[in-house]
Amino acid sequence: MLFLHFPRAAGLSDRACLPPPPPSGLKEISSLASWTVSSSKPGCGVPALRSPSTSQFWQSDGPQPHHLNIHFFKLVEIVGIRIYLDFDLDESYTPTMIKFAAGMGYVDLQEFAVMRFEQPKGWVSVDFEGVGDPAEDPTATDENEEEMDLDEEDEKENSLRKMPVLRCMLVQVRICENHQNGKDTHLRGLQIFARDGVRREMKVGSMEIEKKASEVRMGLGGSSNQSSRRTKKKVWDLEMPGWSTVEQLR
Repeated sequence: MLFLHFPRAAGLSDRACLPPPPPSGLKEISSLASWTVSSSKPGCGVPALRSPSTSQFWQSDGPQPHHLNIHFFKLVEIVGIRIYLDFDLDESYTPTMIKFAAGMGYVDLQEFAVMRFEQPKGWVSVDFEGVGDPAEDPTATDENEEEMDLDEEDEKENSLRKMPVLRCMLVQVRICENHQNGKDTHLRGLQIFARDGVRREMKVGSMEIEKKASEVRMGLGGSSNQSSRRTKKKVWDLEMPGWSTVEQLR
């Protein structure tokens, strides 16, 4: 279990509580969904949880388990989720067990992760071991990989393509237990990540253009019909959407 702690010194503004940027090659898509909760205290509902500042939080006001439902309007491919918990601030409101489920709707939700916590503090990555196979990236073919040298950033993107992918329209977070047998709960942040296919397409396209220009300068620019056809095919491949059968969300 990975804990990322971003401490806040006393007297700092909410800017100091802002979440870290998305990992390289990913984009945060939770703003594309409709959020609902099973219960909440006045002033501590969805708007507080959706706030970029972790100084605000959702506080439940009802029996356990407490539910958070994140409903997307289109099919999405999720490669990562992280939540923010802070035992130092929340004590008995801090979860000790959270279950995560996903599906196309409420009738077909399937549990994919159960996580237990002991005095957590910071951003925690949700376990994706129970999620399906990695999604194929149409912008990164074997032909492209063979003809382009990979720098450190490319290697990171390659590793992202091997991440398990959760295809769904609904994500449900179930908070089942709290520290010290607490009844209600606090959740201070939640982020959902998908691959940034557009960024990858732009990078691959830029590298292809640079490579072609270099060949022309060296007198190796493809003048034959065969070379021309090969170049056109690559350009067509680069224009294919990076989401496969899933529409690009922005």
